[in-house]
Amino acid sequence: MKNLKWILPGMLAILFVFASCQKENNNSEDNIVPTSFKVDIPSSISDAATMQKSAKGDTMSGGEIYEHLRNFINIGEGAADIVQEIMIAIGQHGLNKAMELSFEGDDDGKTKNLVVVENSEFDGVNWNYQLTMTDADSEGNDDGGIGMQIFWNSDPVKGIALLKPANLNTLDTADWSKATFRIDYSEAGEMGYEKHMIVSIVELPLGDATLEPYAVSSLKMFVGKNGDIVDVYGNSNHPNATFFNQDDQGFNWAFVASGNEVLDIAVAEVGLPMSNLDATTRTILLEQYSIFNVFSTYIADWYFEETQNEIPQDILDDYLQNMKAPGFFNDGGFVVAEIAPTDQYSQLEDNIKLLTPYNPSSISNLTISFKSDSPTK
Repeated sequence: MKNLKWILPGMLAILFVFASCQKENNNSEDNIVPTSFKVDIPSSISDAATMQKSAKGDTMSGGEIYEHLRNFINIGEGAADIVQEIMIAIGQHGLNKAMELSFEGDDDGKTKNLVVVENSEFDGVNWNYQLTMTDADSEGNDDGGIGMQIFWNSDPVKGIALLKPANLNTLDTADWSKATFRIDYSEAGEMGYEKHMIVSIVELPLGDATLEPYAVSSLKMFVGKNGDIVDVYGNSNHPNATFFNQDDQGFNWAFVASGNEVLDIAVAEVGLPMSNLDATTRTILLEQYSIFNVFSTYIADWYFEETQNEIPQDILDDYLQNMKAPGFFNDGGFVVAEIAPTDQYSQLEDNIKLLTPYNPSSISNLTISFKSDSPTK
């Protein structure tokens, strides 16, 4: 699957046109747009990686399961990066009032309408401002042609950003026709953190299941920061994923993690529930469906089906290396599972014991909606 950053050049080109129009109509130095709209995640737990089958062919090792978690978290962070860059680009050009304008999209050459209004209600909250950008030719579609919609308050900074890339560039996004992102961001100090964000992504293109069996279709993760510590929890859904038993298809990576951004270390715990599991407790998601428990069962069943014998302990142990929780990470990625390499991880180990992923079935059925009565030109 493409790294989400491929979307950015076209987005920023659109905003360059917007900025030029804005400069012509605005002489004020004031700026109503927050330029911070993201919580950075330590690279130890967030990094783009290639998701292929392991050398064993049938499944992945414990280390690969933990390492792939970094990629799935990185997908969520990539969506937040896009929103952050958009907010920065807008903020650099002094948006300071309600306005309307139209311009030609840099990538697809189609007319885009942009409207900024004050005092808008969305998701049960009254927002100071709302920005909506649409593809003019698509405004009659069910989604209203909306490519971008941002709601925000300035003091404290808090907002919701929604993006649909296919309506920002109608030429190069055929595979992304339904993909939609949502970033909820707050510096209001609620939920026990100085600042936090919730990243939701739906209907990502899955591609060829034989080449990308662990591709993500939907994802939701919470990221909260206090001082140097960043806590992360959530789920990524993988409809094509299988482990040994090809009849059981569709799993969540249900995860909790905590990282120190200064030391660039992290601790994570992962569960592998089926995508349709309806459960909410940490005991079920991370203990009953722990990597170790899931693979112990699948490996033993697979071996018996292949040989009609119980699996020898030494073979089972070989498969189960690094599958016990938690996993420990440094700036190079996954290090080891179960036993911390140093005592620097102690606080992070304590942190993850207080975190719980989302309900897997809710992630499999996740939806994102724009404000239906959004203003257009």
